[in-house]
Amino acid sequence: MKLKNLAVYSLLLLSAFLYSCKDSSQFTINGAIKNPGSIKLVYLIEADSNQVKVVDSTTLSENGKFQFKHVAPYANLYKLRIGTTGSGDPSAAANNVYDLIAKNGDDIDFETDNNDVSHSYTIKGSDDSDKIKEFNKISNFYGEKNSKLVAEYQEKSQKLGKQSDSLLKIYMPVFQKNLADYGAAVLKFVNDNKTSLAGFYAATSLDVYKFEPQLVAYADDIKGNFTDNPGVKTFVKQMEKIKPVSIGHKAPDFTITGIDGKQIKLADYKGKYVMLDFWASWCAPCRQENPNVVKQYAAFNSKGFNILGISLDKDKAAWQKAINDDKLVWQHGSDLNSFEGPTERLYNIEAIPSNFIIDPAGNIIAKNITGADLEAFLTKTFK
Repeated sequence: MKLKNLAVYSLLLLSAFLYSCKDSSQFTINGAIKNPGSIKLVYLIEADSNQVKVVDSTTLSENGKFQFKHVAPYANLYKLRIGTTGSGDPSAAANNVYDLIAKNGDDIDFETDNNDVSHSYTIKGSDDSDKIKEFNKISNFYGEKNSKLVAEYQEKSQKLGKQSDSLLKIYMPVFQKNLADYGAAVLKFVNDNKTSLAGFYAATSLDVYKFEPQLVAYADDIKGNFTDNPGVKTFVKQMEKIKPVSIGHKAPDFTITGIDGKQIKLADYKGKYVMLDFWASWCAPCRQENPNVVKQYAAFNSKGFNILGISLDKDKAAWQKAINDDKLVWQHGSDLNSFEGPTERLYNIEAIPSNFIIDPAGNIIAKNITGADLEAFLTKTFK
């Protein structure tokens, strides 16, 4: 064997040896903090969707170095917390918290500068950690925009000495557009990173009410991925539970007892538009929304819009009083068993107010739309 080839062969053997000696039973984080100042402690926090807890802590060396070795039952989201908060809770939110995703076998290098007000950091040895940094940039960008909007609104309100409806009309659409833009940016990130846990953690930041169809589809796409991560399994199971009553699916039929004691069937509304309105007399947000529902019913009932109110009350007298007080003139039914009623379970009701708009073919065409969104949807549907 020629000397040059022998050298290459030896290098390959050495590389293979070093790789085979890599400890796959735990992950390692080698950290460095420039200009640590008075900081002495660093905490490792496990922060998946099921829990947030400190799993380890260490003391900085004199030159600002630290190391963690930790066994991960599965690839997971972790946070490095540099120092402590005034509350003394090392898991509390603060600017000097840094996200990473780690699994056994990872050898991660982390570095930041304590004097950097932007709290930027570099991380090597974990592609998923680079991805979570990318998501955090999106989140921080829109979070800062919202903070500025709120600060501007509050400053102008204080100058006026009261909350101004005209001021709200200016700022609310801007705020809502910012939220919509954030949602679109996160969905793009999620869809671009379906094979990364960073995509999953980004998906869990979205409001299930507003992004249910997209999250149900995403859960289908990742069903075979990250099977050892309990947060992912819980999410997929939750979406599978929601899927039969999500937009685009046939509304499950049911029979419920009306307030007059007669039986009401969803099939009674076949060939009509109907909104199933889940509410209760004791639910303050429901009662606040009721005037809007009354208004929309008055405007669109003659055009073919029907409502079936489904109460989660247990007290029939309180239910009847709320119907009378709020002038809810459509049909009403109830299982009189709060969230445990068969109809509530069938439609996976976990919070109220909740609603489902069903078309004449029996398909769910909208869910959980209230306020101005409900009026806009009905105006478009019955134009």
